[in-house]
Formats: sequence, C-alpha cells, structure tokens
Amino acid sequence: MRPLILASSSTYRQALLRRLNLPFESRSPELDETHLPGEAALALVHRLAEGKARALAGHYPSHLIIGSDQVAVLGERILGKPGGFEQALEQLMATNGQQVTFMTGLALLDTHTGLCQVDMVPFSVTMRTLPESALARYLQAEQPYDCAGSFKAEGLGVSLFERTEGPDATSLVGLPLIRLVAMLAQAGVDVP
Repeated sequence: MRPLILASSSTYRQALLRRLNLPFESRSPELDETHLPGEAALALVHRLAEGKARALAGHYPSHLIIGSDQVAVLGERILGKPGGFEQALEQLMATNGQQVTFMTGLALLDTHTGLCQVDMVPFSVTMRTLPESALARYLQAEQPYDCAGSFKAEGLGVSLFERTEGPDATSLVGLPLIRLVAMLAQAGVDVP
C-alpha cells in the first residue's frame, strides 16, 4: 500500500482515521481558508478539501493524501468556528430549535497519478430548544470554540440534539469514513 497522509492537524480527524487501522502520517497544509465573497457552502468545502490535499502534493509524490473540510450551515448562513464564549453562545442561540446542516468535503488525491476524488457528505442536526442558561452551562463545560456550530458531537454536545439525520455519522465530526473507505477502494486500498 502506498503511504497515506492526512492533510490535517485536527485531533478529531486523526482519531477518526485511526479507526480504519491504516498507517498514516498527519501533516498540516498551508492554505488560506478564507470564505470567498459569494461562495456557496458546497463550493467552499469542495475547494478547501481538495486544496488541503493538493497543498501537500509537492512533498509527497507517490502518496495518497486525504483532505477534508467542514462547514455548518443554518439556512443560508455559514457558521464558522466561534473562537470564544460570546460568539459560541450567539451561534447556539441562533441554532436553538433549528436544523443545522454540516457539509463535510472530502478529497483523496493520488499524487502518483494526479487523480483526485472529491465529494461532500451532508449531515443534519436538529437542535433542542433550550434556555440560554443551559447553553451557557454547556459552553463552560466543554468549551467547543474550535468547532463549527459551537458544539462537540463526540462529547457533551450530543445533549443539545433533538435528532440527527445523514448517511454517515462520522461526517459530523469532520471525516466521513464510509465515503473515505469507498474512495480508498477506488485507489486500490482495501479496508478491512
């Protein structure tokens, strides 16, 4: 098997990829992740997932490189990573009782052939209607300030959910493993 590179320093994505029992290295790509004016959420996650993989291609000429990116969308509004308590509370208040769609872009670049598979896996979360005090308690307990949507689904954040819907729950955490396994198979890597 050709070496596998995860184009991410995300501990969440690394933990998910370890579930496939494949050896891999993780490298952080240099990429401007700025949302372009007028850019739709789907175009953004496709561009960033592929861009992350391609950003490392020059250093790894005979590898398979995985790029992934995620945005949370409330209606037409893209919810970024909050960065702090006030912004996170504002996001959670806006999503309170609403459906948030997480769009996770995934790219697998074969640097030997130049072939890049790119896809997006959606996952929707309907949030419970909770008082501001409960949302503030959650934020103080988990501090999900580096997470799109202001919660950690793999942690206490699940307590904010009324229901979830989507083809792959791992896409909610940021790396859709079901789709990745299919992409790896197309690249000649069998899992398990």
